Amino acid sequence: MAVDIKNLNHNQLNDLITKAQSRQTELRKDKVVKLREKIHALIKAEGFVFDDVFGARGKVKRVGGTVAPKYRNPASPEQTWSGRGKRPRWFNEALKAGKKEKDLLV
Repeated sequence: MAVDIKNLNHNQLNDLITKAQSRQTELRKDKVVKLREKIHALIKAEGFVFDDVFGARGKVKRVGGTVAPKYRNPASPEQTWSGRGKRPRWFNEALKAGKKEKDLLV
């Protein structure tokens, strides 16, 4: 299929380029899907599962404990904060009320 691009105007050329790039992406995705199916079939034929061959990538849980609380709400002692992440509302409210961070330490 030959397209005579010399007779196309600017908009027609841009449209053709966009369609060609879109088609190229579709073909690549189809090829990847077929390759993935072949790999899974080969792994299964050998008696393994994907994780045996490639490991549990993306499924590994981080090992670590919880962080000890650093701050405690004086009005409600069961509310604590480790000092990491977004400040809890009670912490911000205590600061607005005139408390200092060192006053809220555990």
